[in-house]
Amino acid sequence: MSTTKIAPSILAADFANLQRDIEMVNSSEADWFHIDIMDGVFVPNISFGMPVLKAITQHAKKTVDVHLMIVDPDRYIKTFADLGSDVLSVHYEACTHLHRTLQAIKAEGMKAGVALNPHTNINVLEDTINDIDLVCIMSVNPGFGGQSFIENTYEKVKQLKALIKAKGASTLIEIDGGVTSANAKALKDAGADVLVAGSFVFKSSEPANTIKALKVLTAS
Repeated sequence: MSTTKIAPSILAADFANLQRDIEMVNSSEADWFHIDIMDGVFVPNISFGMPVLKAITQHAKKTVDVHLMIVDPDRYIKTFADLGSDVLSVHYEACTHLHRTLQAIKAEGMKAGVALNPHTNINVLEDTINDIDLVCIMSVNPGFGGQSFIENTYEKVKQLKALIKAKGASTLIEIDGGVTSANAKALKDAGADVLVAGSFVFKSSEPANTIKALKVLTAS
C-alpha cells in the first residue's frame, strides 16, 4: 500500500525566506512541492510569476507540482515545462478543449493534471479520465490560502475514486485547501492520494514536524 503523498503549498511559505523554506521541504518527509500560479483573472489573486518559479525549481529536489489558476493556460504549457515543472494541472473551468490541453502537457514530458472548483461535478471528467494523471479537487474556493475546508469534498473524492475504478484509470486524486491533521486521515480513507497542505504546515512552529505528523496520520 503506497503512502499518501504530502505536498506543502509554497503559496503559504515566507516569501522573504523562500530558499530557507524550500530547503526545509527538501529535507523533510514531504513528497512534492505544490506551487500555485494565479493571474488575477481566473482567481481574484496574483501569485508567483515565472522568475520566482524558476528560482524555486532550481532549489527544489522533489517533484514540482504546478497548479495553474489562469485563463488560457495553453499559452504557457511549454514555458512551465522549460521551468522544471513535473506535474502541470489546469482548471477544467479554464479549458475550452481539455483533451487537446492534456495532450499538449504530456507532449512536453509532464504529467497532466486537471483541477476542479468546488462547484464542478466530477462527472465532467468521464470522457477524459484515462488521459488524466492527477485530478486536483479544490476543497476551498481557489485564490487565497488559509480558507476553511468544504465538507462536501469527501463525497467528491469517493465519486471520483469510483469513476477512476470504473474506467480502469490510474489517476491520482489530490486535495487542495484546508488540509490539516484533523481531516488528513479521513481524506486518505475516502481515496485521496496527494494532500496539499499550506498554512497548516508553514504557519506551524515546526513545519518539518507537521509534515512528518501528516505522513504518520496517513500511513496507517
